[in-house]
Amino acid sequence: MKTKEKVIEFGLGLSALITILTTVGILWVLLVEAFSFFGKVSIIDFLTDTQWTPLFDEKHFGILPLVAGTLLTTFIAVLFALPIGLTIAVYLNEYAYPGFRKTIKPILELLAAVPTVVYGFFALQVVTPFLQSFIPGLAGFNSLSAGLVMGIMIIPLISSLSEDALYAIPKSLKEASYGMGATRFQTAFKVMVPAATSGIVVSVILAISRAIGETMIVAIAAGQQPRLTANPLVPIETITTYIVQVSLGDVPQGSIEYQTIFAAGITLFIFTFTLNSVSYWIKKKFQEKYE
Repeated sequence: MKTKEKVIEFGLGLSALITILTTVGILWVLLVEAFSFFGKVSIIDFLTDTQWTPLFDEKHFGILPLVAGTLLTTFIAVLFALPIGLTIAVYLNEYAYPGFRKTIKPILELLAAVPTVVYGFFALQVVTPFLQSFIPGLAGFNSLSAGLVMGIMIIPLISSLSEDALYAIPKSLKEASYGMGATRFQTAFKVMVPAATSGIVVSVILAISRAIGETMIVAIAAGQQPRLTANPLVPIETITTYIVQVSLGDVPQGSIEYQTIFAAGITLFIFTFTLNSVSYWIKKKFQEKYE
């Protein structure tokens, strides 16, 4: 028995070590290439220049247009997904019958298994023409349709994690609310949702991280025109889209144009690492509060 436990313990430890080494390896590659890039390009220009044209004759290496495009599509996605995802979570937890909840929740989570390239073509072929029918001046490639479809993609993430957070709230809290004469709606939104704030906030932050790192939807539907704008009706380019564009093989490996993908990659890594760290900190703070 002890031998089996040691083998299992060794396997678990090895799995954890492989995960850590993989992360360190990815970070090492990004840092080595990024340092080489910043040896040729000023980091001040990288962070403050408002033009991103490393593939043009007149080269500019300002990351702001790519960051703006990434944040714009992410903002649209979260703005669309949060109220729908939270409403679904509240309905499944407070209003749905247990049998319906057990059936519909796995079906909802299947949306997360749909390949993102399918979402991308759905945005380009269905959502964009639909929006163009009543939004004059909407370009064929735009951040609005890409952001809305990304919102559809992250709805299962928000709804599932938020519903788990609501389900973990002690039933005594709900019963106390009913005992005070509160309605089901008041109990759901004035008692249960505030009590599950930590889990809901974590689900939203993880959804933001997922949206920031999304590639195929924005690559297909948002365009490849880096511009510093908050207008959702025009083509934009995100960090991930640019990485895909350069990684197609048309840029010589080792050139400064090629090294820009590592500079963009380390920027994306910092974004997602910061968001994940914030979600962990929020979850830990709320756990300490209620312990």
